[in-house]
Amino acid sequence: MRDFAELFTALDRTTKTTVKVAALSEFFTAASDDDKLWTIALLSHRRPRRTVNTTMLREWAAEAAGIPLWLFEEAYPVVGDLAETISLVLPEHCDAADVPLTEWIDLIIGLRDVEEEERKTAVTDAWRRLDRVECFLFNKLITGGFRVGVSQKLMSRALSKATGIDEAVIAHRLMGDWTPQSTSFSDLILSGDVNDDHSRPYPFCLAYAVEEDVDELAEPGDWLAERKWDGIRGQVIVRNGEVFVWSRGEELVTDRFPEFHVLAEHLPNGTVLDGEILPWRDGRPMDFQSLQTRIGRKTVGKKLLQDAPVILMAYDVMEDRGVDIREIPFETRRARLEEIVEEAASPALHLSPMLAFDDWPALAAEREQSRAHASEGLMLKRKNSVYHTGRRKGDWFKWKVDPMTVDAVMIYAQRGHGRRANLYTDFTFAVWKDGELVPFTKAYSGLTDAEFNEITNWVRRNTLEHFGPVRRVTPELVFEIAFEGIQKSKRHKSGIALRFPRMRRWRRDKPAVEAGTIEELFGFLNASA
Repeated sequence: MRDFAELFTALDRTTKTTVKVAALSEFFTAASDDDKLWTIALLSHRRPRRTVNTTMLREWAAEAAGIPLWLFEEAYPVVGDLAETISLVLPEHCDAADVPLTEWIDLIIGLRDVEEEERKTAVTDAWRRLDRVECFLFNKLITGGFRVGVSQKLMSRALSKATGIDEAVIAHRLMGDWTPQSTSFSDLILSGDVNDDHSRPYPFCLAYAVEEDVDELAEPGDWLAERKWDGIRGQVIVRNGEVFVWSRGEELVTDRFPEFHVLAEHLPNGTVLDGEILPWRDGRPMDFQSLQTRIGRKTVGKKLLQDAPVILMAYDVMEDRGVDIREIPFETRRARLEEIVEEAASPALHLSPMLAFDDWPALAAEREQSRAHASEGLMLKRKNSVYHTGRRKGDWFKWKVDPMTVDAVMIYAQRGHGRRANLYTDFTFAVWKDGELVPFTKAYSGLTDAEFNEITNWVRRNTLEHFGPVRRVTPELVFEIAFEGIQKSKRHKSGIALRFPRMRRWRRDKPAVEAGTIEELFGFLNASA
């Protein structure tokens, strides 16, 4: 646990990629295989499930620290993080013996099957045996809240450096439906033999956003373009007569999309397709809100299947009849994909159309029509590009349409979390309707720390009412709210719901009476219908 705590500290103190890779590589070289495996799992978001609720932890921590529970509860929102609050109020034991990370995780998992008193004894005993950083990490693990700023790409690079295995091979081996209980470090990383996992997907190829004029991308003839669809990125795999569906978040979601089960009969064994899972009706995508009704559902009933049917809008093929073809040019892969989709002739499988263009202005005009096609913009892919792992600048670009915007008045404010626990950063916004302000969205990103500090001081001076952690404030500050999409909603008083709302800028130049209207928002809704 001590080495893991030192690794966490090193990662937490830097934003430099080279420093993070070096710290990870050093850990993966020296740690035991069991601790390596659990560290890979934790950094891949394969955390143990919560086995103790937070109410118990707060009560036990207050008792162990010798302070009244009310004092702990007062300290908690100031610190902003439960695991850190517990580690700060408890007495530190600097002479604690080192225990492997794996043993602590085994203890946490084992708490699921014991009575409350035994759980309390095990947890409070663990607190006494850990120093402050280790205690913080133990608390993060037991609450299921462990996170650290390490991407899968950085971890693959560090494992490659520690083992000498190619980074792309490592990235592929980390994919799939594995857990530390079902494999070993040797099988997962050194041999790549994870129970002959036929469901294992490939690492996704990701795109960079177009940051400059597209003219900088050289000759238009070197590129292919298609729509950027607004759904869930996924891989559909057919192997051994079975279908597996993976989300970009590396979650196996096969059971949530039974429409794809028929592809086992329509696609050859050894086929892996990349595409967008889209809600689809009458020859066009439905709004993203329709798809949200299926996200997170472990079982999908008949009504849901009727209300939000889905298709796979395929735009690439990585495996063809059991052969990995990621290294051949995109133009060639695309030609094979067209053949696969045509031969499959399945209503669950569509081909993402290519867009014809002779020059960049023509493609820019096509981009302006994106919302009419229920898309977010365009994807640009170099004809000779391989299907690489993660992001590689120069091959794939996303060229999104400019966001929709409206000026809105802040009417409620709430404190943030973590390092922003002392700042008001989460706001509710309203627009005008018949002379009254109607709330329509919340947003918490898009401003600088300096602006959040200034707004926090303003909120403290202009609070009209308290509702628990929420403050109603004088309707005075105006912000430009940007968003990617808009749908009707029965759940919201305004009758609409926004997709990806964020604060684009603070409109210091604009009084509240000049903010936007509900009619303005419904105008966006009608234009995108």
